[in-house]
Amino acid sequence: MAEQKTSKPTKRLFEYAENYKYLTIASWVLATVSAFIALVPFYYIWRLIKEVIRVSPDFDRAQNLSAYGWCAVGSAVFAMLIYMGGLICSHLAAFHVQATMRSRLMRHIMSLPLGFMDKDGSGKVRKIVNESSAATETYLAHQLPDKCVATATPIGLVVLLLVFDWRLGLLSLIPVVLGFAIMSTMMGANMKKKMEEYQNALEEMSSEAVEYVRGIPVVKTFGQSVFSFKRFRDSIKKYEKWTIAYTKDLRIPMMGLTTAINSVFAILIAATFWLGGVKSGSADGTFLLNLMFYIIITPIITVTMTKMMYAGENVMIVEDALNRIDGLLEKKPLPQSVNPAKPQDASISFKNVSYRYDGASDDAIHNISLDIKSGEHIAFVGPSGGGKSTLAKLIARFADVNSGFIEIGGVNVKNIKASDLMNTVSFVFQDSKLLKMSIFDNVRMGNKNATREEVIEALHNAQCDDIIEKIPGGIDTVIGSKGTYLSGGETQRIAIARAMLKNAPILILDEATAFADPDNEAKVQAAFSKLSEGKTVIMIAHRLSSVTEVDRIYVLKNGQICQSGTHENLLSQDGLYAHMWKEFNKSVSWKVGA
Repeated sequence: MAEQKTSKPTKRLFEYAENYKYLTIASWVLATVSAFIALVPFYYIWRLIKEVIRVSPDFDRAQNLSAYGWCAVGSAVFAMLIYMGGLICSHLAAFHVQATMRSRLMRHIMSLPLGFMDKDGSGKVRKIVNESSAATETYLAHQLPDKCVATATPIGLVVLLLVFDWRLGLLSLIPVVLGFAIMSTMMGANMKKKMEEYQNALEEMSSEAVEYVRGIPVVKTFGQSVFSFKRFRDSIKKYEKWTIAYTKDLRIPMMGLTTAINSVFAILIAATFWLGGVKSGSADGTFLLNLMFYIIITPIITVTMTKMMYAGENVMIVEDALNRIDGLLEKKPLPQSVNPAKPQDASISFKNVSYRYDGASDDAIHNISLDIKSGEHIAFVGPSGGGKSTLAKLIARFADVNSGFIEIGGVNVKNIKASDLMNTVSFVFQDSKLLKMSIFDNVRMGNKNATREEVIEALHNAQCDDIIEKIPGGIDTVIGSKGTYLSGGETQRIAIARAMLKNAPILILDEATAFADPDNEAKVQAAFSKLSEGKTVIMIAHRLSSVTEVDRIYVLKNGQICQSGTHENLLSQDGLYAHMWKEFNKSVSWKVGA
């Protein structure tokens, strides 16, 4: 996480609030005023009780009881209306802050390199954008006004408690002092650290959950259980262990706090015997009046202390949320050239390229040089972790190389404008994603200016006719609505249609048929043949049968090219590719025994 800022969360939120910060200030003022007015009904209740005691037992002589009652009700309603006005102001400001924050986050994320998601995980980023910003909205809309009420109420309470009977008032403040003392042991730097650990545990579990869901096709294919994803299971166990330990640490302080803030009745009962003359049989009417008033008003102490405790915790939560948001905003986009140039063709050249992931001890790609001609079809194959996908992603600047350089059409990719680079390179991944919108809109993302006829043609060329025919709404069907879902192979064909509509001169196919069933694989391969016409194609594949017809195959191992050549040429050599081909054919011919 980025270095934490020390400024108060409210000041940092005002940076997003713009002119709406005045609504936030107005909400504080209104909430404070409402807190003081909310205590006025207790004064009228005291007047009402005093009048009843004065005429007791001849209650018919009581005067102004109705007036006192209506004054109490009226002031309570007035306090509620003022507080509601404060909430309206705070919500308007909070919604603006959240919208501004999310917009700024999304604009910044769009400027980051594509490999950013691979490093941090989409689950972690989603949690920051959605939940951290939501925490600030809750803080501004509800918790800050409540904090103003929780701060103003004790001030009004102290006045009320000391005015009527200073002895009872001071005794009633004993639980407040004890409560503050206990709360101070739970708050502070240690509590702040615990809140950060809690959010880290949630963030890690959220990120691993997303990755697990994405990997369900692998789990189903190989018959594994949830425990095959060790990181997801470990994140759940880590969260469980932390939560239990944290709860045990706070058990005794919370018991003490709860006992303290609820002990006021015990103190008042003791005061009745020693100060009110009950023990000696000479109880004073005024004392009893004040005692009844204190019994009615002191429960506010418990409520206020509870609010103040949660207010301190909420400040820590929103500070942590802001630190995570700032950490995301502080990530730097890749530098852009001040004098960008456009590629002359679809050729690709790697010159002594090395790349190492942050925190890794070894290069993922080491000193690779190769040239791919415009229109040439090549393949990267090799063991897992050999650097195939990394090498392909560096072409589209998912990240910048540590040494060497990559050229497209004779131009260093660092000197190509980001939008031009995205228009030059198109990807089809093994786990292509469709958004919850119509098939038409999903495909049209490849070219926002495409006509309906062009979208239909792209779907036809991508072998999607059977998909469209079986769906009642056709291409206007929204994915995910009314039970409309597509299989992995069908999703892949829709993604191919999108890539066709984009019509980029360089096409990268990363394990694009990994999870397709035999029927879908045949259609996907036919779609790829159509998509690849006239383009420079880079294929990354474990199924070696899909790369036998390419112009050149590069075999990668440990981040380096250990072999290159055509399929026939590589089979004639006693090398890694021949061994992989032999093992591949064994796996294809393998059958379950009778």
